[in-house]
This record gives sequence, C-alpha cells and structure tokens, in this order.
Amino acid sequence: MGAGHPESPARLQAIEDQLIASRIDQLLDYRGAPLALESDLARVHSAAMIALVRERSLALAGTGGTYQLDPDTAVNVHSWQAALRAAGAALAATDAVIAGEIDNAFCSVRPPGHHATSTTPMGFCLFNNVALAARHALEVHGLERVAIVDFDVHHGNGTEEIFAHDPRVLMVSFFQHPFYPFSGAEASGGKAVNIPLPAYSDGKAVRQLATEQWLPALQEHRPQMIFVSAGFDAHREDDMAQMGLVEADYTWLTRQIMQVAAEHARGRIVSCLEGGYDLSALARSVVAHMKVLAELE
Repeated sequence: MGAGHPESPARLQAIEDQLIASRIDQLLDYRGAPLALESDLARVHSAAMIALVRERSLALAGTGGTYQLDPDTAVNVHSWQAALRAAGAALAATDAVIAGEIDNAFCSVRPPGHHATSTTPMGFCLFNNVALAARHALEVHGLERVAIVDFDVHHGNGTEEIFAHDPRVLMVSFFQHPFYPFSGAEASGGKAVNIPLPAYSDGKAVRQLATEQWLPALQEHRPQMIFVSAGFDAHREDDMAQMGLVEADYTWLTRQIMQVAAEHARGRIVSCLEGGYDLSALARSVVAHMKVLAELE
C-alpha cells in the first residue's frame, strides 16, 4: 500500500520467521492459496465494488504507482491478485476443513478483510475474507449456523454489516472504543455480541467479558463451524492502538474457541489474519494462536 504503510509484506515474513524460530514450521501442513473467482466475491460484495478494486489495480500496470481508495487504503498493480488469493485462501481452507482433510486452518494472508463492507473497501481491507468464507460454508456447503469470533482491536464493521440480517451468523467481538472505525457500540439489529472496551484495557478485562458474554452466546448459537478474524493489534506492544493484551491472552482466547468448536462444530475452525502491526508482537502472537490450533502448546 506504499512505502511506510503499516500493512506491509514484512508482516507475513515476520510470522514465517517466528514459526521457524519456534520450531513448529515442520509440524504444519502448508498449502498454497488459490485465486478466488469473481463469482465467489459476489456472494458478499457488490459488482461495482469488485470492479472498482479490479480496475483501479490493473490500471496501474507499468506505472509502479498506487491509487488511494481512501486515505488509509491503497492498491497497486498486484493488489487485485493479492486480494483474490487472500479470499481464495479462506475459501480453500473452508473446503478442506469441511471435507475433513484438516481439523482447522490459519490463513496467513494480506490484505486483511473485516472492515470491507458489502459495497466499500476500507481500513486496509479490499475484500472481506472471513465473511466470504462464512457465506461459502452456508451457501455452498449447506451449513445452517456459523459463528465469527473477531478479536482485532478495531471493530469488524464490514463483517457486521454483511451479516446484519442473517440469523445464521453470530458475530462476537471486542474492540477498543472510541476508535476507528467508530462503530459497534450501538446495536446494529444483527446477531452480534460486541464488547467495546476503553483504551488500556488488559487481558483480564477481555477474559472476564468473553466468559460472561461471548461464551454463553456461542453456546446458545451452537455453530457448526467457527471463523476467526484474528487481529493481533490489541497487543500491548502494538502502537497502532492502546490495549494491553499479551500472547497468553491470545492462547486463552484460542482455547475457548477450540472448546466451543469441539462441542458444537466437530472442531471446525478457519482463522484469518487481520491486523497486527508491531512485527515482533504480531509474530509471537500468531505462533501462540497456531500452537493452540495445532495442539502443540
């Protein structure tokens, strides 16, 4: 998205480096991400939005430049393919988990997705990877109920907007508030449990509220599959926000998700990378999350 932008390729390299340093890389099943089809995107996004990202990206061929979709979100000539591959990863992971090839998956992808609404790319996000995967599970695989757990420091406004009128989808989230995108504190009419938290909230506060509000809602919904918008920018070392989580909190959150999935969803989980911009904190937190998913911790 341009030199100096926090949503950079270095994020994925930091994750890969930490997986190697933690000596768990050889224990994981690595799979390449296919390209999503435009028909896949159309299950969630408008034709005009899809065309906007495609045309603005491909028009930059040979220029080496970027185009600002909003003050925070840019595309370059590679963005269209990158966005298709990020969405394709989430879709392929969903297929593999439902087919029983793997128990769960973590999609280490860029760009992130949870701010992208049905009609608008925003907040570093081009297409909503988790929403596409959840809709794919419902409409292609015939699941009746799914849940989305969003623990990014920012409210997943796009995900909530997309499923605001779909009772098959429960979304549970916490986020710093007031903070970008300045939404989520008021009821949207959808099936959502949003927990706005003030700046400097720590893991203890998150764990208590998740226990009191998230877990009962998830148990009541009985999801047949769980999708995770896995943002790690609530970490206390991430200066893009002002919350106080540490790796142990992401371990705890992932354990709770695993327990609900084991009880109601045959263990089926697809987790997709969202935010997290301090490279060291991001990488360590992703490894903590993945160790639980892979039952290595």
